[in-house]
Amino acid sequence: MFDSTDGTAFNHEQGARSRKLFAAVVLAALDDAIADDKKFGNGPDQIARWARSRDGREVLSCAGIDPNERVVKGLMEFVARGVRTSVALSREESERRNQAALLEAADQAA
Repeated sequence: MFDSTDGTAFNHEQGARSRKLFAAVVLAALDDAIADDKKFGNGPDQIARWARSRDGREVLSCAGIDPNERVVKGLMEFVARGVRTSVALSREESERRNQAALLEAADQAA
């Protein structure tokens, strides 16, 4: 009885680890595209080409991301902003964005 439960839990845990690994590959692809954008100015095009490719779609799917056109546009917008993923995911950046949004809302209300 416990063997099947342990096996299911192990498989679920392995699946979660696999998704995290592929999510890290997506983040690395974003960082590479941002670097290309700073050097050559073609970062959004690079990430779009990668995300629409067979390998890109496979990596996005394995990361738990539906590889549709809306996702591609979101990736392109992220690269166009030029903020590296490590910075964008940091607490300080999140707090800065929230503060900027609050200031913008206050300006619109006034």
